Amino acid sequence: MHPAVRETYGPADLSGAPIFAGGFVNFGYWDAIDLGLPLSETERIRSQEDLYRRVLDATGPPRAAHVLEVGCGLGMGCEVTLREYAPAAVTGLDIHPDQLRRARNAHADLLRREPGRLRFVQGAAETMPAGDGEFDTVISVEAAQHFPDLRAFAAETRRVLRPGGRVAVTSFFTVDDLPGRPGELAELLETYANGLDIARPVSALADALLEDGFTHVRVESIGAHVWPGWDLWLSRWWAPGTWPRNFLRAYEHGILDYYLLTAERAG
Repeated sequence: MHPAVRETYGPADLSGAPIFAGGFVNFGYWDAIDLGLPLSETERIRSQEDLYRRVLDATGPPRAAHVLEVGCGLGMGCEVTLREYAPAAVTGLDIHPDQLRRARNAHADLLRREPGRLRFVQGAAETMPAGDGEFDTVISVEAAQHFPDLRAFAAETRRVLRPGGRVAVTSFFTVDDLPGRPGELAELLETYANGLDIARPVSALADALLEDGFTHVRVESIGAHVWPGWDLWLSRWWAPGTWPRNFLRAYEHGILDYYLLTAERAG
């Protein structure tokens, strides 16, 4: 585990920061929110839930399915999945033991009330503690920017999916593979400078899925529904020109974007 990941999701507890209201840790999908009106925590939480809804809708109806979330954090997305999509079961996978402890505490009532429908396990995206073909659906919401090895993630995803199973990943990537992109992002954004986020083109994950035999690989930019709302929310704490506001700047300068990738495991 990279030291920045260990600190950010351990002692620093990013999920407890006001910018991530509700315990989710994602930038949000703001399509259904009027950005011309004042934003409250209600709209912020809605944006984070809507990002999960966007991902889950892209996988097809997960009813009766066994769903795996890779990089589940506090498991708030697992709870949304269970509550709104009624799958047979959801497994939340995270590499950080502190996050798993917080997830089990946050969902203690649900874990007791519906044993077997929700569980949290520790593991890395590149070495998932799951059986071959164990899941019908794999999702990952704003975690892939941390994964050290996207090819290993693609291979493990194929292994744990049943034939015909689907994967949906959403996160931020560089728009191309120009060699100067990592340096540009490190100058703009602290999370790239300290190694928390890894600068890679979206094609790196798409190609990894294709090379591992996935079909119907689709890449969709959803940045227009992410970056403006995220930047407006950040403006409550940070002034223009401060590094957190540079996410929008990197998007507007054609360096970084937010994507949704979907694919199907061949039979």
